[in-house]
Amino acid sequence: MNNFNWDKSFLVDFDLESGLSKTATTTKRYLSNMKKVFADQKEVEKILASEDPVIYEFYELGCPEKPGDLLFGTTIIYPGKVGSEYYMTKGHFHTILETAEVYYTLSGEGYMVMENPEGETSEEPLSKGAALYVPKRHAHRTVNTGTEPLVLFFSFAADAGHDYGSIELRGFHKIVLEKDGKPFITNNPNW
Repeated sequence: MNNFNWDKSFLVDFDLESGLSKTATTTKRYLSNMKKVFADQKEVEKILASEDPVIYEFYELGCPEKPGDLLFGTTIIYPGKVGSEYYMTKGHFHTILETAEVYYTLSGEGYMVMENPEGETSEEPLSKGAALYVPKRHAHRTVNTGTEPLVLFFSFAADAGHDYGSIELRGFHKIVLEKDGKPFITNNPNW
């Protein structure tokens, strides 16, 4: 993927209709990659005993991680639940904590769950055609609460990095469950 000249403009074909990209690499996250992310560990083990579903995948170009460049791509979170908890991304802080990120919803619906290191939380709805600004110093996780794939375009500073480890320890303070057929935001029982 290093055939792009990052000092000149170029076009990218994220072929979302077929789920394949002609120019970007894809990373898939299976339930087995995310065992500790979901609150109901018994349900995780029950599902993994018979299958290992893809929870989400993302496409990106492998941009050089240097100041001044922008990393961008698409994320697809599939519909589904582990127990009553909706499928979601792992979630992360940026290694450079003072980095913001922008998401644009191409299709589907869900929530962006955010929190800062002090534990202040925010949960914002995602819907087709809406852009969401994730402020600097905020970990963020995308949750699909719909019946179709939730597809998002994202962009942030290329040198920002990802800190998944801080979130893997205990998760976010808030989780999104299905209750009476609707999304319900509640406290994470692991906190």
